[in-house]
Amino acid sequence: MTADDLIALARSFHAQADCPDCSSLVCPGWESVPGGFDRSKLRLVGTLRDPANENPTLAEYHPAGTHGWSADAPIAIEWFPYNRCDVWRCIGCGRPFLRYTEFGGYYTDERIRDVREHLIERLAADPGVV
Repeated sequence: MTADDLIALARSFHAQADCPDCSSLVCPGWESVPGGFDRSKLRLVGTLRDPANENPTLAEYHPAGTHGWSADAPIAIEWFPYNRCDVWRCIGCGRPFLRYTEFGGYYTDERIRDVREHLIERLAADPGVV
């Protein structure tokens, strides 16, 4: 998916009252997927991964001084962790989410963030800018 595809997906969602299927996942920044969450409540709709790029950058894009956990961090799909994300929708309300797995030395952590249109950046990757 491209940034434009992601923007279109975000625009197609119209917020409702708390959805019983995904309300525990709604978070402006990255969070760990809750351990008891029923993953069948989400449907895969695409990926931000570039299959032609076997070694995507680990550099992050934070031009306004945000960091990876910031609620207002930009969603820049050419940059980490977005370049390793799949795009999902709640089957109940259609809310879009980004998911990726963080691999640490002794653990893995499945992370999730809901998609907010105003944070999606249209830009080309430049690992020299972080």
